[in-house]
Amino acid sequence: GDSWGIFTFLCAALCNLPALPALNCSEELGAGQSIQQTYDLTRYLEHQLRTLAGTYLNYLGPPFNEPDFNPPRLARAERVPSATVDLDLWRGLTDNARLAANYRAYSRLLCYLRVLDGQVGTAELRHRLAHFCASLQGLVLSIGGVMSSLGYPLPAGPAAPPAGPPGVPAAPNDFLKKMDDFWLLKELQTWLWRSAKDFNRLKKKVPPAVVTLRLEARGF
Repeated sequence: GDSWGIFTFLCAALCNLPALPALNCSEELGAGQSIQQTYDLTRYLEHQLRTLAGTYLNYLGPPFNEPDFNPPRLARAERVPSATVDLDLWRGLTDNARLAANYRAYSRLLCYLRVLDGQVGTAELRHRLAHFCASLQGLVLSIGGVMSSLGYPLPAGPAAPPAGPPGVPAAPNDFLKKMDDFWLLKELQTWLWRSAKDFNRLKKKVPPAVVTLRLEARGF
């Protein structure tokens, strides 16, 4: 009938059409997206650390788990990279210098946390520390990715925590060992807080990933 004839004609026409350009949308992954992902990971680690720190301080017991406990920083704690730098001075650094400082600090903090992971006495806390260490390792790699995408060289990260200044022995008693752990968590919280601000400012300076449209010739 007429319907079958029209259908046959359309099939023949489609089979003889020349190659048509197909519209393909692709996203170029650049520095902007890398910075956004690093910022998101930093905020996630901030949230994760709040839970971990509370659990770990309860593991240490009083006075470390008391809300108003604010001891002076001991000389032996100086081995942990400090984030207590004047904010105006920190903001006056170049993007490269801040990124390199973040990269080095988290590499060292990660080494300390891995040592901590091997010393805790409960399986649940070891599991939480191991999970956090994996996330922090991801942050180190992510910061390295941002630096590479911006054309900055990667600083060398330490393979192990430094031995500390001459004349500063290992913790002679359990209380000072707990004090070391307390300052490690405290400095890590401050680093993550400041890093989130760093990457939030940086993502405003670097344009987001560009979405491009590409035409590709495809045949039927």
